[in-house]
Amino acid sequence: MPVKVEPTPSLAGLSPVCGKPIIARFDGGQLSSDGGLLALREVERRLGIADRLATCIDDPRAPERVRHGVADILRFRMLMIAAGYEDGNDADSLRHDPVFKLALDHLPDGAALCSQPTISRLENLPGPRALLRMARAMVGLYCASFRQVPRRIILDVDDTFDAVHGGQQLRLFNAYYDEYGFQPIVVFDGEGRPVAAMLRPACRPSGAEARAFLRRLVREIRSHWPRVEILIRADSHYCAPEVLDFCRAQRLDFILAVASTTTLRRHVQALEQSTTARYAAAGNADKQRRYTEFYDGAGSWSRVERIIARVEAGPDGVDTRFVVTNLNGDTARRLYERTYCARGQAENHVKAWKRHLAADRTSCSRSSANQLRLMLHTGAYWLLWSLRSLMPKRSSWRVAQFDTLRLRLVKLAARVVAQKTRVMLHLPSAYPAKAIMRLALERMPRLIC
Repeated sequence: MPVKVEPTPSLAGLSPVCGKPIIARFDGGQLSSDGGLLALREVERRLGIADRLATCIDDPRAPERVRHGVADILRFRMLMIAAGYEDGNDADSLRHDPVFKLALDHLPDGAALCSQPTISRLENLPGPRALLRMARAMVGLYCASFRQVPRRIILDVDDTFDAVHGGQQLRLFNAYYDEYGFQPIVVFDGEGRPVAAMLRPACRPSGAEARAFLRRLVREIRSHWPRVEILIRADSHYCAPEVLDFCRAQRLDFILAVASTTTLRRHVQALEQSTTARYAAAGNADKQRRYTEFYDGAGSWSRVERIIARVEAGPDGVDTRFVVTNLNGDTARRLYERTYCARGQAENHVKAWKRHLAADRTSCSRSSANQLRLMLHTGAYWLLWSLRSLMPKRSSWRVAQFDTLRLRLVKLAARVVAQKTRVMLHLPSAYPAKAIMRLALERMPRLIC
């Protein structure tokens, strides 16, 4: 009997099972480990993120020589990020992946997708005006994601440190983190939708800078919804006289943290003493928490404001926090616990944006390219957030982290077979989340954009 020569060598080092050897070879054909990416493709088709951003970029290439359109490059990059490939170098191998080709409306045996150099050239293409148009397009995407115009929206404004290790434009040394980096401002609404992301140096934003950012953001939102009520929530970085005056002038509600000062502490000295005595008298009871409110203002403020103080006594002593607000008609406790403390959820949104989608991969030398990267990672956030919004409200899938969604729904083995009249996608029979995948695709028409 003639010896059969296998074109692909088998993997060595696999132990036998029940006395039978295991032979493993990379000869499965058109296989992919990202079969669930087609669900994200449907999300992107309905949201139209890549098309919205592409219309803001002037393409200087000769049309007759273009092989990969701007929208296709942006779409490919966002799908890569959502699937966990945050490094643009991964495009050189993923451009041949059959599922990624299907996600970009290419047949599996068709031409390869764009390469890493093409992506890098696009990242460095937009200038400041194009980036401003893209920022407005992202706000337009946010407004279009609602089924009907909301009566009121909550905007959580925050900044986050992004360490860099090169000579990037706008980088700055931050003594608190003991590193060079950026400190972009990011905005999410109360339900976790991304609204805006702006690259900036790693320093605390000044009042004038925060006011200018909020002015552009509010103007763009009200160009879509002229009568919407807006509540601004933020930490003490944004409690500046310029921001307070701007909110008053634009009829914006606000609830902002205030840094503790000796002037503010004088209002709560008696309450701190009585709360400490109450905790000591209670023995081993839980922490004692009490609230008060008063009107006061810093010397730089144009008027006094309503200030809420939360005093908490425990085994570590007294902890007092202050917030300033122009909201009326509710108690100090409810405003602090139910309105202001809900801002903590924004930290989870920033975590998902940075950790699960690697939005801190701002390694380009030009600041404009890094700003575009923030938008691409925000677009990938939209894909996973929208997919999660299709899940049943009372299920654990509705609150799953993005890395869990990626692991359970996107990282799905698939064999792609291109036939004459159709493309067959063979998925694992033992896939544990087949029911939720089927439900998500059935609910896909519910997405609004």
